[in-house]
Amino acid sequence: MAQAPIQFDRASGALEGANLWERTAALALVAGSKISSHFSHMGYIACANLLRKTLPERNIAIRLNPDAVFEFPYGDGYWSKLLNRSYIYEDELELLFANSIDVDYTLLDCGANYGYWSVLVSSKPFGAHKAIAIEPSGQNYSKLANNARINAGRFETMKCAIGATRGTARLSGTKHEAFSIAGDQSAGGEEVPVIALDNLIEDGKVAATGKYLIKLDVEGVEIEAIKGGARLLQADSVIMCEEHGSDRSHAVSRFILEQTPLKLIVFDPRSNRMETVTELSILDRIKVSTHVGYNVFGTASAFWQDRIEAMNAKNLDTKNLNAKNLNAKSARRMQ
Repeated sequence: MAQAPIQFDRASGALEGANLWERTAALALVAGSKISSHFSHMGYIACANLLRKTLPERNIAIRLNPDAVFEFPYGDGYWSKLLNRSYIYEDELELLFANSIDVDYTLLDCGANYGYWSVLVSSKPFGAHKAIAIEPSGQNYSKLANNARINAGRFETMKCAIGATRGTARLSGTKHEAFSIAGDQSAGGEEVPVIALDNLIEDGKVAATGKYLIKLDVEGVEIEAIKGGARLLQADSVIMCEEHGSDRSHAVSRFILEQTPLKLIVFDPRSNRMETVTELSILDRIKVSTHVGYNVFGTASAFWQDRIEAMNAKNLDTKNLNAKNLNAKSARRMQ
């Protein structure tokens, strides 16, 4: 019988149900995350996965907020950074989700992995939105389905890949966070069904009208996925695609900018704003690390463009307020 999961609360830092070695490992995982954060967490996954081999096989259930629990194998190199309470996973996505709490939208979580974003976006602090988590890997899907179950089944799961058209493909890879149907289709792997985004409309999963945030973390088939969603992208939709740091041609962004009616938007850490991109050279500056992904956004929706502008203004006000408070504290210290 499997052991009950270790429990970790990100708000309080409380770790429960762990033995002495598992507690020691948690300290190492947190320290590794904090140290490696200075160089984009390079090497963290490999080191954490080595440590994982010394741990008993059991899950950890991380409480992301009072209404969200995310479970995964303890010591997993990709997700263990969540033990570091100062770590924010894909902060540019969280920024958009956190500023869209009051919008009646549906999340299409394509390449959901274990369902982190579906768990979070469907939680009450993020607006309790409808979410459909789509994951092709049988290995990952069982963990995704478990996360749906422990969060009261509040989001739907689908076991399939996203592509340009309906069909089948071979899914391959060695890392659970990087399985892809983009590889050599004759090289084995798991056969998986493929659907296009617009098939979700045809199959009655979503309406042709409505508001959507569409996460496309589909490991090399982002362009095909966009091609298969032309109808859905005419709605009030935003696509959120990963642009890999090692791709200096910026292929996904180039396609959005040059081959679609969508406006290309990217979060610029320098300005702390979501900037509309007209010249791809901005990505040369933003993509500073070659081993991580950067999220870019595409939308043709006036509604979402207005929301993003309002979000920029809100963040600027917050930045100015924080600077004002910091200056006031400094002035008091000097008195």
